[in-house]
Amino acid sequence: MRKFVFVVVLIILAALVAGVYHFHFNLKPELARAAISGMPRPVAGVAVEEARAEIMAPSVTAIGTFRAVPGIDVSSQVAGVVAEIAFQNSQDVERGALLVRLDDSTEQADLRSNLAMLKNANLAYERQKSLSATGVGAKANFDLAQAVRDQAAGAEDRTRALIGQKTIVAPFAGRLGIRKVDVGQYVAAGAPMVSLQQLDPIYLDFQVPEQDYVNLAVGHEIAAEVDALAGTTFHGKVSNIDARVDANTRSMLVRAEVANPDKKIMPGMFAHVDFVAGKAAKIVTAPRTAVTYSLYGDSVFVVVPDDPAKGFDGSLHVERRVVKTGEAHENRIVLLDGVAPGEKVVTEGQIKLQPNAPVRIAPDKAMKPLPVRPAP
Repeated sequence: MRKFVFVVVLIILAALVAGVYHFHFNLKPELARAAISGMPRPVAGVAVEEARAEIMAPSVTAIGTFRAVPGIDVSSQVAGVVAEIAFQNSQDVERGALLVRLDDSTEQADLRSNLAMLKNANLAYERQKSLSATGVGAKANFDLAQAVRDQAAGAEDRTRALIGQKTIVAPFAGRLGIRKVDVGQYVAAGAPMVSLQQLDPIYLDFQVPEQDYVNLAVGHEIAAEVDALAGTTFHGKVSNIDARVDANTRSMLVRAEVANPDKKIMPGMFAHVDFVAGKAAKIVTAPRTAVTYSLYGDSVFVVVPDDPAKGFDGSLHVERRVVKTGEAHENRIVLLDGVAPGEKVVTEGQIKLQPNAPVRIAPDKAMKPLPVRPAP
């Protein structure tokens, strides 16, 4: 009797478990799908904008650094003690202007001694020359006097050269930096004393990918913007193109010459460089916010009428289009394929969309541009 009761209870429990399993995994999903299919799909409000056909020349953006034409650290060929500093910090100087004079008292004394020896050698030379002309003096004495005279002249020239090396002048016109020496300081040969930079014109060096090499040429116009001088665009022309491509970065160095009459640009400044890299062509552009980027490809949602006869006055849905993007220009991006001019692409609200989802155009969903911040 106990065995019979146990078997009956076991059968009842098995039936209950099977019933619960069937309800949760078979019947309940079917009921949910039936309920969902009978409900109207929610209509999402999205902001849209038309894709535009534009005529635009392809451009390349690069990062550059300004360099002086030329720029050096002024130094001395010889060591010595600073006797005079003839410039002010950040002063504009002309070529040949005196900058620093080293103590040359020893050389000045040597110069006076050499001048005296040269004077005596000249007198001896003239005397032997007269004697030799009359046949009284020996030719050997005349040659010796001439050699002594030339040796004395060479000693004078050498002393004057040493004095000149201790007089440091500006090798070209430009703007001086902050001095690095003081009067009475001993400086070694080659030690920098002050920076000298020519600011107008000024060089702009930047790297260009090797695929844009064919679009580059000397004389090519470029435009540059400097973060420190917001709102100002500087224009220049390509003056040099490097003779090799860097094997590590697959890019090449390009140098442009930029006019800098106000001398606002300083060497070492950072710049955004733009230049045209080809002929103008017809392209399709859309707002940058319209493109959804993923590992599986870039895509956009295009709003399409359910009934072509009613157009956008009737119900609408979206199609997901895979696109190939090109370069970006400010707040718009080039769409190389996937979207035709005039089609309405979703610019806000893509995160809640699925292919063929019903939508409505909501102009209030569009993002408003941020106000322009005043330059500091």
